[in-house]
Amino acid sequence: MCGIVGLHLRDPELYPQLGRLLDSMLCGVVERGPDSAGVAVYGDSRRSPEGYATVSVLLPEDAETSGLAADGALVTPAGDTTIVAAPIGIDELVARVTTAFPTAVVVGSGHELAVYKGTGHPRELAATYDLVNANGWQGLAHTRMATESAVIPAGCHPFSVGPDQCLVHNGSFSNHATIRRHLEREGVHFDSENDSEVGARFVASRLAQGEDLEKALLALRETFDGFYTLLVTSAEGFAVVRDPIACKPAVIAETDAWVAMASEFRALTGLPGIESARLYEPEPGKVYAWTR
Repeated sequence: MCGIVGLHLRDPELYPQLGRLLDSMLCGVVERGPDSAGVAVYGDSRRSPEGYATVSVLLPEDAETSGLAADGALVTPAGDTTIVAAPIGIDELVARVTTAFPTAVVVGSGHELAVYKGTGHPRELAATYDLVNANGWQGLAHTRMATESAVIPAGCHPFSVGPDQCLVHNGSFSNHATIRRHLEREGVHFDSENDSEVGARFVASRLAQGEDLEKALLALRETFDGFYTLLVTSAEGFAVVRDPIACKPAVIAETDAWVAMASEFRALTGLPGIESARLYEPEPGKVYAWTR
């Protein structure tokens, strides 16, 4: 049992409130996953300034990061995660970070995306991430109750394995080992034993082939066995899908100003205009997608 929340803002006037709204939503699913919490924020000018690439990384303990702060780079420690942004290309920035720290694990990269992952109580982690002060146009969060792999930062959600892409998962894939072996034969590298990372790597491979979020998730539905609710985000928007028998809960709310989803309705109650929002439960096996 894990908790998922996601918020896609349609009204730019709400962008300065993204972090506060997402923090409230995260606190609404704390009991579903007390082991750890991860957050992804799109468009936060504090972490991803315009014209900068951003890399989120799990560094070795006691790593000295002063060498990364060169050529206008911004380095922001946030618990287990460090956010590095610089006015260079994504691949170049990833190479700079991994060359300086060969054992580092990159957990997010892109032009708009900052990812935070860590173990501990979700409310305390939200404070560590300074989530309430984040701004931007889209975000998601996940609270984890581990079932498939160790409770370590690398095993936390979200899994961001492609530029400006994220996946969070409530449930379990029963055939993930088979799909992992297939992807590894194609040269795909994995950073954890988490079954959810297999789903993220699969979706990233489909997006890299030119598919959109809806097509990629339809392919996942046809390939993966198990029970799941997934929220997948990209620089274009976000998408939600449940397994064909809808074992795991989800609720979607929409207004002219925003689209939101959560594992439980109580996570949505603090959103502006929720009293007049269109509320519905996603149908089994159907992909719901929204774009900017």
